[in-house]
Amino acid sequence: MLSDSNARLAAARRLTSPRGRREAGRFLAEGAQSVREALGRPGTVLELFATPAAAERHADLLARAPAGAVSLISDRAAAGLSETVTPQGLVAVCARPDSGLAGVLAGGPRLVAILVESNDPGNAGTILRTADAAGAAAVLFAGDSVDPYNGKAVRAAAGSLFHLDVVTGLQPAAAIAECRAAGLLTVATTGAAPLDLDELLDSGRLAGPTAWVFGNEARGLPGEVLAAADLAVRVPVHGRAESLNLAAAAAVCLYASARAHRLPG
Repeated sequence: MLSDSNARLAAARRLTSPRGRREAGRFLAEGAQSVREALGRPGTVLELFATPAAAERHADLLARAPAGAVSLISDRAAAGLSETVTPQGLVAVCARPDSGLAGVLAGGPRLVAILVESNDPGNAGTILRTADAAGAAAVLFAGDSVDPYNGKAVRAAAGSLFHLDVVTGLQPAAAIAECRAAGLLTVATTGAAPLDLDELLDSGRLAGPTAWVFGNEARGLPGEVLAAADLAVRVPVHGRAESLNLAAAAAVCLYASARAHRLPG
């Protein structure tokens, strides 16, 4: 069992901070679901730390880890790697699977989500998971957006982070322009749009490759970002709610595209 003061553990603990993740090009994935999906992406898991109890519980996952990657640690050490109230005792050190936007677009994606200045890690992770479920190829993080490798975002993504291309550090208008140049219809979401999602679906325009643009949880999308997109659309609210949570609105929009892509031509 590694000592709690072991240098490798100290390096892993630094990955709980944005600066540590950025400098190392690594992040932590905690829990069986995240670790399982990370192991399914070759070259992603660099180290795997487990308490004795977790090692016994998840022997199948430890057996799939790269040779020499598994280390047993104490419950105290596991708590130091966790950003949860109840640590799960299983934590992988992962290489950041950042992709470049040019490479993503060269693959001819049919569905992409762009998050602009989204600052809630729970929403970011949930949108990653939803985008994966809806069949999206990538999620792009633009402007001053949350780090998708934040512990809370990784947990909320429930392993989907390892199924999608993720691109960070983009400028919003430039990302939209690149998507448009690659042949994607860029659709910005705003409650003030005259066009609603039902009308857009009925028009048939969602049948083609689409990049959805979602804004900040409180402020929405800046005017220059709305102007850069091909269309602005609102999610219709049929009841008395003021609006939808960002992650819920993203789910409605992404699944609208998923449905349109599967309708008979």
